[in-house]
Amino acid sequence: MVWRHPRFHDLSLLRARFRWHRYELHTHPTYVIALITGGCERLRVGGRREVAPVNAIIMVNPEECHDGEAGCDEGWAYRTFYPTVDLMGAVARELGQVSLPLFPRTILSDPALADALALAHRTAEEGDADAAEATMLLALRRLIVRHSDGGWPAIVLPRVASARRVAMYREMIEADIAGAFELERFAELGGVTRFQVIRDFKQVTGFTPSAFVRNRRVQVAGRLIEGGETLAEAAIEAGFADQSHLTRAFKLSHGFTPGVMRRGLRVND
Repeated sequence: MVWRHPRFHDLSLLRARFRWHRYELHTHPTYVIALITGGCERLRVGGRREVAPVNAIIMVNPEECHDGEAGCDEGWAYRTFYPTVDLMGAVARELGQVSLPLFPRTILSDPALADALALAHRTAEEGDADAAEATMLLALRRLIVRHSDGGWPAIVLPRVASARRVAMYREMIEADIAGAFELERFAELGGVTRFQVIRDFKQVTGFTPSAFVRNRRVQVAGRLIEGGETLAEAAIEAGFADQSHLTRAFKLSHGFTPGVMRRGLRVND
């Protein structure tokens, strides 16, 4: 089940149980906060491999590459929040934190925070906007105060030249999301070989070039659907061959189809 928060209308929530589903590597423009309520999930975030048992909290920063699959025979169940950068930044400012809250650890063990997140998620599902706002803010306060370090986790910085070229590749993709992106096109733009293009993407983003483009198309299609476009329109505009192609890619990244998201958003309008 996916729906919008009754007070924070740009905050999406998901309640799901998976046994056989396997997420491919993807990113979100939002934060991802997931409370494991049953079973166990195995995932990779950046270059780290993690296991999240029941009552663990998974914390993924915006645009951080990650995947996920069952970590035990019964699969896993979770309640997930997708707060925007604007929402998290606003909450942090109210708490006196100048910089955007960022989180160095992927798996958090904090029983009080787990209880607060569970209450916030259930309250948002029940639709009481006032109670949902209060419980969500209290949960985010504990998360930011106890677990944010105000800066990106310590990582090996990519080479400056690769980062500069990937910024150029990103601009080209964003300017023509439905276009064709052969390796030769990136290579000509960056003045490098096709092999270097592959190395650039892997080093800076964690993706292959094609996976990076697909991930961006899924994000664009999601925004178009949220804006009221039909699934077929969003698929073509975002660069997918057809609606079924979008549906397959979207489910691999989100765990549910774009049709399920569209219905959930419509219910909350």
